[in-house]
Amino acid sequence: MNLGKNIQILRKMTNMTQEELAEKMNVSRQTISKWELGSILPEIEKLLDLCEMFNCSVDQLLKGNMDFSNEAYSDIRIVTVAPFRYISYAAISREPEEDAITHVENWARQLQVKNPYIIGWDFPPVSQEQRNVFHMRGYEAALILEDEQDTGDLDAEILSQGQQNYITITLEEVQDAGEFEIIPNAYKALLTYMAINGIKEKHDPEILSCYEHEYFDDKGVKFMDIYIAIA
Repeated sequence: MNLGKNIQILRKMTNMTQEELAEKMNVSRQTISKWELGSILPEIEKLLDLCEMFNCSVDQLLKGNMDFSNEAYSDIRIVTVAPFRYISYAAISREPEEDAITHVENWARQLQVKNPYIIGWDFPPVSQEQRNVFHMRGYEAALILEDEQDTGDLDAEILSQGQQNYITITLEEVQDAGEFEIIPNAYKALLTYMAINGIKEKHDPEILSCYEHEYFDDKGVKFMDIYIAIA
C-alpha cells in the first residue's frame, strides 16, 4: 500500500504544509503526519475527502505509484512560449526519434543554422500491427526557424503558432537507457500536478499540444524540457 507516501507527495505538489492539510481535513497535524508515515489509516470519510481534494480515485491513492521525486526532475512551472515558426518531419520506424531528428538536423545544416533549436513529439499514431509485430512507433521533429528565415529549396512547409502558455518540467542527466521510464513518468507528474491544481490541457489544431526539447550543457550533460499546452 502506497497511501502514506502518496498523501505526502500530493500534499507537496500542491505546496501545502501538514498544518494546512490538517485544517482542510479537520484533523490535527499529528494525524496528517501519522497518515504519511503509515502508522494509522484515514477513516473512509477522510479517505474520500482526500480523493476529492487531490482529484484522484481511491484505488490511485491507495495503490498508485505517485513517487515522482527522482532527482532527475526539476520543479514544475508554467511558462509563456513566444510565437514561433517551424518546419517538421515525421518518421515511423523502430527508432523514429533518431530518424526524425537526424532529418531535421540535416535541414539545419542546409540552412546553415549554427545552433538549431529542435523539438519533437510522438506522432503520427501507428497501427497495432506496426506497434506489436514490427515494434514501430511514430515521432515528429521540428526545427524552430529564426526570425525572417525562409526554407530555400527545402521541401518543407513553414508552420507557425502564436504565444501560448505551457506547463513544463526539466529532466536532468537524461540517459538513453532510462528514457523509457523517466520521460513517461515526467508526463505523468505534469498531468497529476495539473489534475490536482485544476489546470486544463489545451487542445487546439493551431498549436502544439505537447513537445520535448533536448539539449546539452557545457559539460555535456543531457537535459530535456517537456511542455504541455494549458488553457
